[in-house]
Amino acid sequence: MNRLHAILCRKLSHWHTWAAMALAGVRVLELAGLAPVPFCGMILADFGAKVIRVDKANTTFSSDAMARGKRSIALNLKTPQGIGVLKTLCKQSDVLIEPFRHGKLLRRYTQGVIHGDSSAVQEGRAENSQNVGKESYTEIAGLLSRLGKKHENPTFPMNMLADFAGGSYTCALGIVMSLFERTRSGRGQVIDSSMVEGAAYLGSFVWKSQKLGLWSRPRGENMLDGGAPFYNTYVTTDGKYMAVGAIEPQFYKELLKGLDLDPSDLPDQMSFSDWPEMKKQFAVKFLEKTQDQWCQIFDGTDACVTPVLSFDNVAIHQHNKERGSFFSNDDGDVSPRPAPLLSRTPAEPSSSRDPFIGEHTHEVLAEHGFSAKQISDLKSSKVISCHNPKSQL
Repeated sequence: MNRLHAILCRKLSHWHTWAAMALAGVRVLELAGLAPVPFCGMILADFGAKVIRVDKANTTFSSDAMARGKRSIALNLKTPQGIGVLKTLCKQSDVLIEPFRHGKLLRRYTQGVIHGDSSAVQEGRAENSQNVGKESYTEIAGLLSRLGKKHENPTFPMNMLADFAGGSYTCALGIVMSLFERTRSGRGQVIDSSMVEGAAYLGSFVWKSQKLGLWSRPRGENMLDGGAPFYNTYVTTDGKYMAVGAIEPQFYKELLKGLDLDPSDLPDQMSFSDWPEMKKQFAVKFLEKTQDQWCQIFDGTDACVTPVLSFDNVAIHQHNKERGSFFSNDDGDVSPRPAPLLSRTPAEPSSSRDPFIGEHTHEVLAEHGFSAKQISDLKSSKVISCHNPKSQL
């Protein structure tokens, strides 16, 4: 009896947590795809939405590294029956997220469905719509021309800026805005989430600050792109790095104090022509001590000097520990906590393992009104596939 009571309490606690999240009750269909769509789906799941990922039938490999909190149904969308199943699922969903290029999927869904469409350019010129590659999103957005060191090729910001910030986050924002608007109109809408346009929009500060002179010098010579000695990274004697962001005069003063440099022996902070030589002086200073020693010197100061943390030690850094900025799942894998942090309805990311492809096919179809015979017939005709993981008990 006690054991049963404990199980029920955990179940109720889990339900209460889910019910308290911001997107509780929102039903999402995610058509399996590459980075932008899976991350968008994970964002929604982290904040309480019920996300069903639609995978390809008769396959076992998934490249989705962001399947947290999702369920998987394996469906053959190349068959009329598969499309019919998808439409049935859509009629009982609030949101559909899909990765296909514009016009590839019919949009005959119920009036209230929010359709998040995340791809490269959307509605662009035909050659771009067909051929644009992942690394060119920031290039077309104009931002790649600003990224990189002086006299070197532009440097890709991994795929963070376009795929995830410009694609996933803007699509998730569009979904939430559309859900809010639907409370007034009762109607759904299509979200055209172009990664090119999303990345460009994220660069609005760069665009809007052109006349301020912040970007008037060549790449790598401006204050915020590595040109300034007080806004840069430096290697320490143990081969690690410290990051410096002391722009304001009071912070710059604390930086010089920590480095044991006399301001009277240095040019003016904003003497652009002296920046290259000042960077050399700063670099020599940082090479005198280890990263830990510099952390001790600058800890508690307003010098805006911090260690460049690796994935191995970021979760144990004091700031991140106090904030609970990272968490571990049941397999011990460390991930960032969902952001932003809401005061009343914070995200509660699932700690369970990611779903196997088709693990929840039978369960999901049953929930959506399919009979046992219908499910059996779909499986026999290879419209669906099921994966039933063996019990770990």
